[in-house]
Amino acid sequence: MNKVNKVNKVNKVMIIVLDGCGVGEMPDAADYGDTGSNTFLNTAAATGGLKLPCLQALGLGNIISIPGVPQVDDPRACYGKMAELSAGKDTTVGHWEIMGLVTERPFPVYPAGFPDTIIITFEKAIGRKILGNKPASGTEIIAELGEEHLKTGNPIVYTSQDSVFQIAAHEDMIDADELYGMCRTARKILTGPDAVARVIARPFVGSPGAFKRTAGRKDFSLPPHGKTVLDFASEEGITTYAVGKTAEIFDWQGIDVAVKTTGNMDTIDAVIGLMERSERALIISTLTDFDMLWGHRNDVEGFKSGLEAVDTRLPELIRNMRTDDVLILTADHGCDPTTPSTDHSREYVPLLILGDMIRNGVDLGIRDSFSDIAKTVSDLMDLDAEVNGASLDVKK
Repeated sequence: MNKVNKVNKVNKVMIIVLDGCGVGEMPDAADYGDTGSNTFLNTAAATGGLKLPCLQALGLGNIISIPGVPQVDDPRACYGKMAELSAGKDTTVGHWEIMGLVTERPFPVYPAGFPDTIIITFEKAIGRKILGNKPASGTEIIAELGEEHLKTGNPIVYTSQDSVFQIAAHEDMIDADELYGMCRTARKILTGPDAVARVIARPFVGSPGAFKRTAGRKDFSLPPHGKTVLDFASEEGITTYAVGKTAEIFDWQGIDVAVKTTGNMDTIDAVIGLMERSERALIISTLTDFDMLWGHRNDVEGFKSGLEAVDTRLPELIRNMRTDDVLILTADHGCDPTTPSTDHSREYVPLLILGDMIRNGVDLGIRDSFSDIAKTVSDLMDLDAEVNGASLDVKK
């Protein structure tokens, strides 16, 4: 057992981002085409209610009314919801803001596909023509164009309502190293007004009618446009861990150690393993399955099952917390699987904070920015980080 930190200082902060798990439309949701979005509530209503006893005990039902998750009289956690101050509703913007960096101008999106100037430059650079060049679901576009890709060797390029340039290729036709090289080429081309948030490699395997994306996805993100609380923590000798795809979102800026995982359960396992280490640490992890597997595919039952599966793991994680550890549960945007849209939704996100050094049951209300997390982490860990946000009065 590790000794408790003898000074009244938090030793570890674990931030778990429930990717896409919003708690209701923001006032400007109509500007993003997201009127009526409420990921938690709508998922519960469409599936006969959710069974989330751990999240309920923490206070999730005290944030908003969720079928199957009633409010409790004495929540174990501080609870509230946060508005996104940044322009946009994508993964990059959401994560950066959680760590204290507000993005005032949205990243570019391409609802009609990328302009010829970009595509021609890219094709010349990689020595191949491309297929696609339109917004699409990743699974649907490889089903549509995968066979032609196998015949021609031309990579599939597509986007979505998010600021992404995605390249899909069959591993038997274009191996991982070449695909990643293409992504690096695209990343160099996509600058200035065309600086998309992420270039994403999407390798797949299989045969026509049975294509399947692999775990070889790799994101090539823009670096944050300023310092986050991760930078300040690392500079002060606090080890910063990014679990899952999180390191790529920050282009490894401020990240000391990146831990790759294969899904929600593997990510939780990794966080529990890191909690056993003795050093002071700031751990940020992302549970991507909600967004990637269920939200974007409008798989309501899958979303429900995923929430309930994570809820069964949270007690184990909480039991492994030391007396000087703090756990923060939140999200980066919504991804309501019940709406016609298959993209992210402009929603408030939940906020739950707990630990032996944290007061119980404090209603944090509606916060003005996700960055309140970053400022609170800064104060809890005595960092004096120059980041956006207002610190929350949660410490005992």
